[in-house]
Amino acid sequence: MAPTVVSDVTPAAMGISETEDKTIKKGNDADEEVIRVETEAKTGVSFPIKLSDGKMLSSTGARKKTIMGLGIKIYGFGMYVDNSRMKEVLKGKMGDKPPTSPTNELYQLVIDSDVAITVKMVIVYGSLTMKMVKKNYDEGLGSSIKKLNEGRKSEELSSKVMGNASDDIKLPSGSEIEISRLPGYGELISSLESELLCRAYMHLYLGDDPFDKEAKEKFGLSMLSLF
Repeated sequence: MAPTVVSDVTPAAMGISETEDKTIKKGNDADEEVIRVETEAKTGVSFPIKLSDGKMLSSTGARKKTIMGLGIKIYGFGMYVDNSRMKEVLKGKMGDKPPTSPTNELYQLVIDSDVAITVKMVIVYGSLTMKMVKKNYDEGLGSSIKKLNEGRKSEELSSKVMGNASDDIKLPSGSEIEISRLPGYGELISSLESELLCRAYMHLYLGDDPFDKEAKEKFGLSMLSLF
């Protein structure tokens, strides 16, 4: 498995209250396409229901940080899954009768699987730099790696996810970052093959101390719906 980071800057769509149709323009011509989107409630960022590679949106959430006692919204995120493959994995491990609600076993199966998952992040905080993002992820991944690696740290591994990205990259509101457990698409910033790192990254969103607990719960319910 190769975690992949891609970076692109696009305007964030704001103000849509629920899943609905949205008209967008593709390319430089006047061609328009109506797509389905879902809006993350805390940030107002819209995420397409389906990516071009077929992965489906399973959950949306928001990453917040407390700065000087204030809860600051950093980015909205959407989690996309290869549902057909994930269905095979979950039913193969849990049978045809799923639990009535998401369980730790379910989340651990997702974390440990090799099914393609993409996390799409849209920046909403206006003064972010790549250096700040890298520092945040280095700390979070370091903690997850320690939990999943029998208490052993690996600072070298945790720092490699965005290690090739320049610290000077500015990330204005609307900037997009994608991190995939398998190769994604777009401008490739870094690629690193590591099963432990893949599991640690998923643990940030689905582990015992997730970035957004509501998003984790919604993701679990989405996985149960595959049954």
